[in-house]
Amino acid sequence: MLGELVEYGFEVKSGDPVQVGQVIGWIEGFKALSDLYCVVEGHFQGGNPDVENNIALIHTDPYGKGWLYLVKGTPEANSVDVRGYVEILDRTIDKIQGQH
Repeated sequence: MLGELVEYGFEVKSGDPVQVGQVIGWIEGFKALSDLYCVVEGHFQGGNPDVENNIALIHTDPYGKGWLYLVKGTPEANSVDVRGYVEILDRTIDKIQGQH
């Protein structure tokens, strides 16, 4: 939804404590800029070095090599795995398209 991604960054450093819902960074596309939110209470471990070298991985392999950041700790109670997230997105997109 952001269009082609051009840049991203983190406002936290490796080892910093983080909370669920905390803004930990940002991601920018040609169409918009969006905050990155943490979904884990714990400690930020850093960004994905593969994405630093090739930001297109976020689009081409988002559930594999295109992950953004690593946090060690306790996930939010409502967190889902990749398959659950894809299912939520599919339902949301179907609902949006049904409104048009």
